[in-house]
Amino acid sequence: MSSHAAALDAADPLAAHRDRFVGAASPLVYLDGNSLGRPLAVTGPRLAAFVEQAWGGRLIRGWDEEWLDLPARIGDEIGRVCLGAAPGQTLVADSTTVLLYKAVRAAVALRPGRTEIVVSADDFPTDRYVAQAIAEERGLVVRRLEVDVEAGVTPEQLREAVGERTAVVLLSHVAYRSAWLADAAALTAIAHDAGALVVWDLSHSGGSVELALNAWDVDLAVGCTYKYLNGGPGAPAYVYAAARLHEELTQPISGWIGHADPFAMGPQFTPAPGIRRMASGTPPILGMLAMQDMLALLDEVGLAAVRAKSVALTSFTIERAEELLAPHGVRLASPRDPARRGGHVTLQHPAMREVVAALWADEERPTIPDYRDPGGLRLGLSPLSTSFGEVEEGLRRTADVLARLA
Repeated sequence: MSSHAAALDAADPLAAHRDRFVGAASPLVYLDGNSLGRPLAVTGPRLAAFVEQAWGGRLIRGWDEEWLDLPARIGDEIGRVCLGAAPGQTLVADSTTVLLYKAVRAAVALRPGRTEIVVSADDFPTDRYVAQAIAEERGLVVRRLEVDVEAGVTPEQLREAVGERTAVVLLSHVAYRSAWLADAAALTAIAHDAGALVVWDLSHSGGSVELALNAWDVDLAVGCTYKYLNGGPGAPAYVYAAARLHEELTQPISGWIGHADPFAMGPQFTPAPGIRRMASGTPPILGMLAMQDMLALLDEVGLAAVRAKSVALTSFTIERAEELLAPHGVRLASPRDPARRGGHVTLQHPAMREVVAALWADEERPTIPDYRDPGGLRLGLSPLSTSFGEVEEGLRRTADVLARLA
């Protein structure tokens, strides 16, 4: 480890929290926290206690005693701790894909007569696929904004694209490939000026970037919980809907949990009041357990401190990559300005696919980054579980592989 990395770790006010994560002290250099966050050590006992006590002890009584309230209760915690959202506007429910489908379909229905859904051509595939499927169902057109793959949608670009035909704008707050951090407040205002609604994908920002959904006047948003919220593989996603939309909001998957009176078992569907109308089927209780531990830690530390550490980590990554990797032809493929950069860094080189495969396969010096076309080494730096020394070691190992492949 360089003296610079050691000094940064020694001065890091959040460094002590790293020991709370499973495997943080192991030899593994883990630089993929924006795909799947490490579990907290307290999560294992929580899961075991749930099996023995709540599930095994209370059995079906658990639904009335607690479980039916969990989606809204945990949703409110996500809203308060991570989203800048008042209570009653966030719900934990299905997968990110399903919730995106529900949110975009609901938004389209609120703008009858309008014919276009605007998306970024470089957005995460799920977002583009969902938009296209809804367009085909509803007889609409998808308008794709061609963007720089190392950046993202700008206010000027969106202002030119939206108009009286625009029903919904679907955008990512942090671009999955480049980490471009969108100006959500400005982009939302531009869409509203055109009479459109906005659905934000928060998957790469929730839990790592400070958000203010209420202050930005956001309409709807969806995010996952297995990245920076450390909910575990396949943990359910969350949906946000502004309170001003609730009474007219109609989502397309009418299920019994989204009914105003789920246990009436009546012949007709009556949507529940408030955010619960975005629910459909039985809540995924097991999938909600782990994220509660990370939410508690984020609440303890505060998103401002997490964001400050994230900026420091990504800035250090760029600085050291230019010293260690640029001599091998590697270049930065993420925004240099931290105000426009989320929590990961992408470094580009034609051989990066082979580099990542070699790093994953090295049993003596195990290193896990991510790969994204074209030629992108994506380093996901989870602020509470990633150290500066870990980043330094990962970059040195990457330089060694590039030298061997040259």
